[in-house]
Amino acid sequence: MAALTIGFLMDPLEGVRVDHDSTFALMLEAQRRGHQVRYFEQPWLRFGGTSAEARMRTVTVRREPGNHFDLRDEEVRPLSSLDVLFLRKDPPVDADFIQATQLVELCNGREPVFLNNPTGIRDANEKLFGLRFPELMPETLIARDMVSLARFVANHPQGTILKPVEGFGGQGIVFLQPGDRNTRSLLEVLTLGGRKAIVAQAYLPESRQGDKRIILVDGEPCGAVLRVPAQDDHRGNMAAGGTPVKTQLTPRELEICARLKPVLQARGLYFVGIDVIGDWLTEVNVTSPTGIAEIDKLDNTNVSAKIIDVAERLAGSRR
Repeated sequence: MAALTIGFLMDPLEGVRVDHDSTFALMLEAQRRGHQVRYFEQPWLRFGGTSAEARMRTVTVRREPGNHFDLRDEEVRPLSSLDVLFLRKDPPVDADFIQATQLVELCNGREPVFLNNPTGIRDANEKLFGLRFPELMPETLIARDMVSLARFVANHPQGTILKPVEGFGGQGIVFLQPGDRNTRSLLEVLTLGGRKAIVAQAYLPESRQGDKRIILVDGEPCGAVLRVPAQDDHRGNMAAGGTPVKTQLTPRELEICARLKPVLQARGLYFVGIDVIGDWLTEVNVTSPTGIAEIDKLDNTNVSAKIIDVAERLAGSRR
């Protein structure tokens, strides 16, 4: 197809890990196909009187640590100049992030193709969205009052995982067992004294064997990686030191993917990473899912190509 102009709203390009970063893998694949690659950071986004615009950098990229991109030009451009815009700003989904998802929609009648759809991102909190399917999730409580949370911990003899609703990368995740003398203090800290809701989830012993990140592209599973926690940690997140291990999808995991597919498609959530432990869905990641570099390396595949295929198809339909 004709060359596209593909933009990426992302964290600073200077700081990406070229062997791990999923956004960088997408940039490489877009460039390989002859598309023009531009990126901008969230603070560079603004409304310019008639439409959203940003200071954009046109770049060429290469998988060469420390020398991984060249700047071709830099200027303020309207978002309508893009054919496709990947919204790849890492969490947390805070007020600035929400405002950015609203600003990018102000394109004066010519929006780029969004991956993922800004409204879909706002609707799909990564810790809460899966609760639309409670039968797929481990027992979960979302609350801020410490009495309810302490009761939940006491009622789960195998343990409870506590995590912030807006957390990411394994940050702030705590494992508690009934009778732990730190319970009250930890609940006070995590809920800011009862002012902030947190997630309490029944501990799944299968997590010691790892949690599985499954990449869904347009609702279809396109690869998976098992993230095995270190011996002295309970978190499998690669950002928290988990080890990526080759894996296969089970019938139960395929069932979970099939259940999610129509809901994700209806919201324009084309690139999603779900987390599964044992037979249970634990998170649905839509803001900036990672894992494709590890999957490609372990399975000798190219998940980025499948994602760019979708971007090209959507952009072609719009034209």
